[in-house]
Amino acid sequence: MACAGERRSRATLGLCATVILLDIAFCKGFVEDLDESFKDNRKDDIWLVDFYAPWCGHCKKLEPIWNEVGLEMKSIGSPVKVGKMDATAYSSIASEFGVRGYPTIKLLKGDLAYNYRGPRTKDDIIEFAHRVSGALIRPLPSQQMFEHVQKRHPVFFVYIGGESPLKEKYIDAASELIVYTYFFSASEEVVPEYVTLKEMPAVLVFKDRTYFVYDEYEDGDLSSWINRERFQNYLTMDGFLLYELGDTGKLVAIAVIDEKNTSLEHTRDFQFGHMDGNGYINTLLMDELTVPTVVVLNTSNQQYFLLDRRIKDAKDMVQFINSILDGTVEAQGGDSILQRLKRIVFDAKSTIVSIFKSSPLMGCFLFGLPLGVISIMCYGIYTADTDGGYIEERYEVSKSEVESQEQREESREQQEPSAGGSLVPSAQEPKDVLEKKKD
Repeated sequence: MACAGERRSRATLGLCATVILLDIAFCKGFVEDLDESFKDNRKDDIWLVDFYAPWCGHCKKLEPIWNEVGLEMKSIGSPVKVGKMDATAYSSIASEFGVRGYPTIKLLKGDLAYNYRGPRTKDDIIEFAHRVSGALIRPLPSQQMFEHVQKRHPVFFVYIGGESPLKEKYIDAASELIVYTYFFSASEEVVPEYVTLKEMPAVLVFKDRTYFVYDEYEDGDLSSWINRERFQNYLTMDGFLLYELGDTGKLVAIAVIDEKNTSLEHTRDFQFGHMDGNGYINTLLMDELTVPTVVVLNTSNQQYFLLDRRIKDAKDMVQFINSILDGTVEAQGGDSILQRLKRIVFDAKSTIVSIFKSSPLMGCFLFGLPLGVISIMCYGIYTADTDGGYIEERYEVSKSEVESQEQREESREQQEPSAGGSLVPSAQEPKDVLEKKKD
């Protein structure tokens, strides 16, 4: 009975493994492997392409997610085709598309190429593909459609009015920022009744259960305003969001906590959010922060602000923000030369520690081998200098001996008698004796 049960369990495991392999193969079937012919044929379709390198660890992590993206896009009947290209094998094509790192995700639509810079999750990538592959500015023909968009998108922009110079600027901004957010157009009748417009045409952003109207005199360039307003006031922070917030010019107030906390008040001069744990923020600030705490980042110049006490309530938080705005709280960090050198040392130290923690043997090999080679080279240089000095000294001694020998021979020649006023070497005397005997 035991043997039969064991055979059944093995058969079950084998069946599961077969199903998994078939599932993987099935998913891969919807992701096309692209080659050099892609350059000439791509303009007929819209393509979502992953440019990867076979040795890249991040690319390997993305591969199963990318297969799921291909399966999902095929199952919903999307016009977007999903593919992948080995950027190392087809480096010339990858460089034409501006690929500088791995993995790089791009949506190619006609002559345009849009970079994806968001989180590498299936839902985020698919949402990006739907947004960019569709119309640049989508019309809202009815109030029902407007309400549907409000429920579906936490942040979106709407142009209200007819043809105008403002609409041209709106189109230009949309062509640049469509990778981040949605752009719509509507007539004044479609807009909800609670919206109040002082003049037409107008550009509005809807978010956080309210709306804001663009003012050219107060808000400046339209593209810059849209880039600042495309975020909700309160977000769950991660590395991708902090990177994107660097272009907004806002101060980022982060609550470093263990559990989610949305009790902080908002202001449009700041971007608020929370971050679970202090691991990432410690690396960013090169410091050890206690949990919970509040830190305010200036992502444009890498400065940050910390309060010397724990914030107790919202009133205390508002006072902290006001003290930052009036300059009474001293900024730390920055992008000075000293801070950059500190960052280099910190990154090097962190890399070495992480390598030894994850794989001590690998760490010993990576750092022990170069040290051993350097030691051998130093020893070889030291011994080579010693031998060279000995040879040179021995050469100097032999040279002095030769010179002293020549001086002795010259003195001996001067002491011997001369014939006919000329000096006759002693070596020639036996020759004269032989000539006399012959005569």
